[in-house]
Amino acid sequence: MKLKNTLGIAIGSFVAATSFGALAQGQGAVEGELFYKKQYNDSVKHVEDGYNPGASIGYFLTDDVSLNLTYDTTNHTRSNDGTGHQKIKGDNFGLNAQYHFGTVGDALRPYVSGGVAHKSMTNVEADGHSGRDKSTFLTAGAGVKWYITDNLFARAGVEADYKLDNGKWDYAPTVGLGVNFGGNGGKVAPAPVPAPAPVEAEPEAPIAEVVRVELDVKFDFDKSVVKSQYMPDINNVADFMKQYPATTTTVAGYTDSIGPDAYNQKLSQRRADAVRAALVNQGVAANRVDAVGHGEANPVASNATEEGRALNRRVEATVQAEAK
Repeated sequence: MKLKNTLGIAIGSFVAATSFGALAQGQGAVEGELFYKKQYNDSVKHVEDGYNPGASIGYFLTDDVSLNLTYDTTNHTRSNDGTGHQKIKGDNFGLNAQYHFGTVGDALRPYVSGGVAHKSMTNVEADGHSGRDKSTFLTAGAGVKWYITDNLFARAGVEADYKLDNGKWDYAPTVGLGVNFGGNGGKVAPAPVPAPAPVEAEPEAPIAEVVRVELDVKFDFDKSVVKSQYMPDINNVADFMKQYPATTTTVAGYTDSIGPDAYNQKLSQRRADAVRAALVNQGVAANRVDAVGHGEANPVASNATEEGRALNRRVEATVQAEAK
């Protein structure tokens, strides 16, 4: 019952923590984790393998590199080989660096790690030793983190520890559950835009009639393929731009709110690029059409309903010209 209550409190704390808007991955993030590992004690004699619970806290120096403090305890190990089935206690403190592959916002981020650890473990009394054996280890590891939400993740990996005292290795497959908060979300602050220089007023010219054409292309969930039903609208815009060769346009891509921000930013750019490519294929010069993805920004409907999200998965463009 005590273990169940502890796990319930831990999981509840993780879920509650992800409700705060300040949580974010990337540089500056702090990452906390509870983990459980199968410890293969090959570097010591007459000691069974065990299961070690532990915790870690880390800080992201960059979007990809974190520095982590770890602790786990030996609570489920005994001596063997006729040494009295003595209960073995131990503590393990470690410092390691992790390098994460992929980009901030990816659901899966593989990693590799390396560092140093200090372990102490009670000696097997039947071997004529008492007190604790204290040793220093070099550590290496690899695994993958699955970001269930932007800030709640599960981890699976394996560690290899090299004991400097006797040149032997220990191994530990590991699973964990954690949260992160306080990072920059992988975003870089935009450079300040200089104020435009003042323009001298000129005599007013006669007002010309302005004509325009608008484009609104909708997309299926998590797709960036232009559906055939929108090709007549795209052809109409292309014909308008060929009729007025001085015109240019920017096609703007958007997504709904489902999924990580960084992934949606890339998806919106792919949608904008697809519509731009369709206009170019219809004979519009490539340098007259720009494509910009805006991610989840500027929704035209509520993301709380499927109907609203369908309206937000879109690419928009406007072209206007002065009629002669």
